[in-house]
Formats: sequence, C-alpha cells, structure tokens
Amino acid sequence: MSSDADGIHHPMPDSSCAMKGPAMTFLTAFVTVFLAELGDKTQLATLALAAGGHSRWLLFLGAALALVTSSGLTVLVGTELGHVVPAVWLRRGAGVLMIALGALYVLQPA
Repeated sequence: MSSDADGIHHPMPDSSCAMKGPAMTFLTAFVTVFLAELGDKTQLATLALAAGGHSRWLLFLGAALALVTSSGLTVLVGTELGHVVPAVWLRRGAGVLMIALGALYVLQPA
C-alpha cells in the first residue's frame, strides 16, 4: 500500500498480473507459434532453399508471407469454429489429432 499527502492508503497494483488482455494474447500467440515452428519441416525446407544459394531476402519474404497467410486462415477458421464448437472441444480435438499424427509418424516403417 502507498499513502498520498492526506495519509489515505491506496493499494499498489499487482505487478504479477501486469500483462493482460491484448498484450498477453499477442505474447502467447508469438511464443506458442515460435516454439511450435522450431525445427519443423517448413523450417527444414526453408533451410534447404537457403543452402541452395537463393536470395536471402526473397526467401525470407516468401517464407514469412506463407506463414502469415496460413496463420491468417487458421485464425479465420478457428474464429468461425469457435462460434459453433466450444473452445474446450477444439483444444481436445487438436490434442487428439496431434497425438494421432505423432503416432502415425513414429509407427512408419523405416
């Protein structure tokens, strides 16, 4: 608590919850997508193109535009699905799909 000139006590803002709303949504989306994209097949394909001597800036712009476009479509579809299907079921469905795809990948013959 802090006091003003009249001795009135005012509660201090809770610094543990300083980031809320749009800033937290942005940060959560950025960190989630950044971590999910590390080492995926898209990055490996971009790495291979870069190793092939293609223009760095054109390669970066093409890859960035592709990621932005696919993310935009995902947000639009997710928003529309969110009006029909509860978010908890979308998360569960995405989780089951990821587990199934992982199992298929692991069980592929060498």
